[in-house]
Amino acid sequence: MVYALALFYFFYFALVGVYVIFMPKAMLSFGYSEADVGIIFAATPFMRFLIPFLFKKYFVLSNAVYVWSLIITFVGTVLIYFWVSDFWLYLLANLIFGGAMGIALPYVESVALASIPKERYGKVRLYGSIGFMLIALWLGRVLVDFGDVFWYLEATAFLTLIAGYWVGHYDKAQPQEESKEQNASFSLAEHKYFWISVFLMQVGFGGFYNFFTIYETSHGISLEMTSWMWSFGVICEIVMLYFQGPLLQRNLLTLLKFSIFVTAIRWMMLYLYPSSEIIAFASQSLHAFSFALYHTAAITYIFMLYTQKRLAQQFFLGIAFGLGGSIGALLAGQIYGESIFLIESIITFVAFGVLFLHRDTKKSQPFRAN
Repeated sequence: MVYALALFYFFYFALVGVYVIFMPKAMLSFGYSEADVGIIFAATPFMRFLIPFLFKKYFVLSNAVYVWSLIITFVGTVLIYFWVSDFWLYLLANLIFGGAMGIALPYVESVALASIPKERYGKVRLYGSIGFMLIALWLGRVLVDFGDVFWYLEATAFLTLIAGYWVGHYDKAQPQEESKEQNASFSLAEHKYFWISVFLMQVGFGGFYNFFTIYETSHGISLEMTSWMWSFGVICEIVMLYFQGPLLQRNLLTLLKFSIFVTAIRWMMLYLYPSSEIIAFASQSLHAFSFALYHTAAITYIFMLYTQKRLAQQFFLGIAFGLGGSIGALLAGQIYGESIFLIESIITFVAFGVLFLHRDTKKSQPFRAN
């Protein structure tokens, strides 16, 4: 079980790495504008936002649905390759790709949280960070023709399909699947301030995920060095994932607030010192808190907060990386320039403040590992 999960995370986030780090630059080489990049890269997360609402009313995230999502993810990468020269077809391919990816990860997260000791989650999830880092280093070193990015996109999607199919075999050991009737009772409004903060936190990541490579290279930093910056951030993320167990014994909402505050400082550093490699590396070190600690604390809190485990994970992916990522990408495409990370920092500070309005409950108290 652990090996299957580790392989899935490795290939899934290698796929994310290809898509997030190198596809924006590839689009520029195909004649797309920065605004076009923002629109296209808003398509994938927007589908992640829509998908949970469909599952809340019409579907149940079963093993069969999950397997089909893996297949469609791979098909989506093939369509991305064939349709890149036409804006509208390329947009459609990204919608297909994004919708399928929005199903696969929440399924695996729910299986992982329900199946392995909770203190081990980070130690398994870190293989995703390793996959992301290795693909960033490799492509940053060897990539010359950005047209080759599509082959890496398809290869990592196919390997994700294989590893994900293996994970699916362990689904039968899980509790009975949630019914459509149970899903229908799922409520976002009950914890609205938490979800607003989740949304704004990811909006603040829009400039980083979609324009960090472009931003750094435009300030005289080489593509290879920028790839090292991505990789350094992931190394810090891996360290946090491995050693974060004791931190999760603390109040989860406190961890979330701290992580958001640190993220706001991180974006401010990039705004104030755009040409400094040292400051850029320092800001990347904070990815340990911005992503690793925040992500684990958030999905653990949600897993404890809701009885509809899989649907809750879908909504986290949908509202954070979906709606937040979509709006963040669109906004970043429109505001790209010297002040982009100043604006992202302000948005993240707002996410920090909103979380104080969320009513604390015993659900957020120290998390006890199984």
